[in-house]
Amino acid sequence: MENKPTHIALQNFTTERGAFYASINLSFQVFGQALHTAPIVLVNHALTGNSQVIGKTGWWNDLIGENKTIDTRKYTILAFNVPGNGFDGFLLENYSDFTTRDIARIFIDGIKCLRIRQLYAIIGGSIGGGIAWEMAALEPRVTQHLIPIATDWKATDWLIANCFLQEQILNNSNNPIEDARIHAMLCYRTPESFKFKFQRTTNEELAVFNVESWLGHHGSKLQKRFQLSSYRLMNQLLKTIDITRNKGSFEEVASKIEADIHIIGIDSDLFFTAEENRATYEELKKYKENVSYQEIVSIHGHDAFLIEYEQLDNLLASIF
Repeated sequence: MENKPTHIALQNFTTERGAFYASINLSFQVFGQALHTAPIVLVNHALTGNSQVIGKTGWWNDLIGENKTIDTRKYTILAFNVPGNGFDGFLLENYSDFTTRDIARIFIDGIKCLRIRQLYAIIGGSIGGGIAWEMAALEPRVTQHLIPIATDWKATDWLIANCFLQEQILNNSNNPIEDARIHAMLCYRTPESFKFKFQRTTNEELAVFNVESWLGHHGSKLQKRFQLSSYRLMNQLLKTIDITRNKGSFEEVASKIEADIHIIGIDSDLFFTAEENRATYEELKKYKENVSYQEIVSIHGHDAFLIEYEQLDNLLASIF
């Protein structure tokens, strides 16, 4: 199951903001059926994720695999690394050069290099879903199914504000990755989730509340495996999701998307709120028939797309 990323060198790439890169390294992994032998599902990873979607260190093993929701006996699973996420050893120091749309363009270039005419589905949670939206807006026929989970077609003011604070921490803290992660976990979960998990209990040994030691553990764990430049870049991408920027109204852009759009929100998401997702669905419904909205019900907030596998399986079963 473990396979190393394959690399594509993309030549002469100019970002939306006018930065020129003579070469950009795009790496990917393929799981399940060989390329061009089965319908292809592109999985876009979230902020700290990568192309290793399944296997020993896979982050979506509960959803993808043999006899799972997305069955590797029936589908080819393709996953790109966001260039600069560090998983393939490739870093981008000038993170502010890039927007989510640039990554979507890079992924589309990757699909063309692999001679893929059309994907069966693009699925992604959080920033991965934002990249999926951007891809469909750039290439309206790129996929049959668009499945954005716990995300939206744009970053709201609330999301931009959180990303701004993340950037302040990443640029000014003595322990940037740890401290930024601790703050981020407060956005990824909910007060109810913490209450359920910790019940105000203490860690006698460390003489701290268990919620504090848990947050500290998450911070130091990420610090060991994630690069600062990668975190800065992914935070920048989260902030720049917007399929309408310099493109016209949402209706103008979204009405061109040919894919069946399956929006999945989370009722307790503090980051990409269900309210925003419902508004997106109501707007789309006015000019698109092949759009649906479903909701994960969970106390766990934004991270529920990585926790509530049974619900996700039920919501996705009809597509896969």
